[in-house]
Amino acid sequence: MARLHLVRHGETTSNVMRRLDTALPGAALTDFGVRQGVRFALDNPQQDEVVLVSSQARRAQQTAELIGSVWDVGLEVADGIHEVQVGELEDRSDDDAHGVFKDIVDRWHRGDLDARLPGGESLAMVYDRYLPVVEDLTGRYLTGPGGGRDVYVVSHGAAIRLIAARLAGVDPTFAASTHLQNTGSIELEFVDGLWRLHRWGAVTGPFGTEVDEPLVTDPMG
Repeated sequence: MARLHLVRHGETTSNVMRRLDTALPGAALTDFGVRQGVRFALDNPQQDEVVLVSSQARRAQQTAELIGSVWDVGLEVADGIHEVQVGELEDRSDDDAHGVFKDIVDRWHRGDLDARLPGGESLAMVYDRYLPVVEDLTGRYLTGPGGGRDVYVVSHGAAIRLIAARLAGVDPTFAASTHLQNTGSIELEFVDGLWRLHRWGAVTGPFGTEVDEPLVTDPMG
């Protein structure tokens, strides 16, 4: 059964500096991030034809291009699957900015879809632009007439965790507290109209946790 793989991009200078970097086109990969992209491709060799998609962000496209060069697969760049937009917090690396971001993302994981980052997005806004892309890719490559192909979507840590939690109905405490490293991925399968979670980073289940407060430790990953 074909699967959807949501892959976080490789390391950037902003990741190293803890800088909230969400506006397009964003930072480029570090040398280590380049190696991570190549390593992901080598660690996940493909026997069959796959689909490779990335967000419009520079770091995601670079990561996907590295993966595609190893797999000999072309790249499709999609609008709408970029990182959560932090608005007035953009380019900040101070603890206060991170605290505001963590608080809003924590509220999102608890179900407050309309909580909004200052000058940025709400979770409802992220859903409105990201989920239609997933639906389109699902229809074209997973379930449609030309289906049966694994789809690898190179995107961003906060967005990936929020979207995967929504698709598969993941326990919010698990989704909020389980970090996704650079080039870490979440693997889902669409079965009988429902998404089934197979793997979240290094975790293969159970996908639950007893963590209570605070939920979010690193919203960007």
